[in-house]
Amino acid sequence: MKKETRIYIAGHNGMVGSAIWRILTESGFTNLIGASSKDLDLRNQQDVQNFIAEKQPDIIIDAAARVGGILANNNYPYQFIMENMQIQNNLIDCALKNNVEKFIFLGSSCIYPKLASQPLKEDYLLTGILEPTNEWYAIAKITGVKACQAIRKQFGKNYVSLMPTNLYGTNDNFDLTTSHVLPAMIRKFHEAKENDNARVVLWGTGTPMREFLFVDDMAKAVVFAIENKLTDYLYNVGTGSDVTIKELAEIIQKITGHKGEIIWDSSKPDGTPRKLLDVSKMHQLGWKHQIELYAGIEKTYEWFLQNIDSFKQVKL
Repeated sequence: MKKETRIYIAGHNGMVGSAIWRILTESGFTNLIGASSKDLDLRNQQDVQNFIAEKQPDIIIDAAARVGGILANNNYPYQFIMENMQIQNNLIDCALKNNVEKFIFLGSSCIYPKLASQPLKEDYLLTGILEPTNEWYAIAKITGVKACQAIRKQFGKNYVSLMPTNLYGTNDNFDLTTSHVLPAMIRKFHEAKENDNARVVLWGTGTPMREFLFVDDMAKAVVFAIENKLTDYLYNVGTGSDVTIKELAEIIQKITGHKGEIIWDSSKPDGTPRKLLDVSKMHQLGWKHQIELYAGIEKTYEWFLQNIDSFKQVKL
């Protein structure tokens, strides 16, 4: 892969997209293309077509999406299914129409059935019912995976889907109404510490198990997919290990220095009991994560403190 290859990163200002941009730059790629949501509305098909026709990228990385945790998914189901389909469908279709040879679609482990055997293999896709609390987002992402697979089958293009586990890291979203569990906990524990070590109330029972991947490791998986030819249409990207939500809370409590009580509100939903990815396919190709959970949370909390007055908050 030539370092001057034109690479368009959709969503380059988000947590994942900005990490991909940074890692690509560190890897020597010199012709990166980005557009903010103010300059390009990815929900508008004609605008996307005009942009791709003008820029003529060799590779498109779709890191753009409307994202959020259980609360946001429950409260805004229509936006989560419709806007995500609009964004990805416009990018995929316009990539095909403009003869873009390589497309990397980023999804989520929530595409797999709620009660599938663990760890989750790529073959489990569409073999059971989804987790109801995020099925809208999951359905949208499944359509993106299948669209890329259809293009591979019909047109022979190198369109591949990478399904990351729960991502976290620098430039994360710490808005308590829309964020995912890990950044939400960081903010809750920090603010409780600053408030005389007030108690922290967390949703659910703390028993579900989750896998977490530092965003720089995800970005390196994308670079790996750019520099290598992946022969299948779908690959899981994760660490291959998980922790309970209770264990996660205790780690974050320790890193933030909070000394107060943790209260588990079991009247709130837990979500999927366990969601661990089988990452053997990526491991066999030669990619493996590098940053372990404790070190990754330390890096994330450090970034949070440095940006505490201006950290990203998503407004719905």
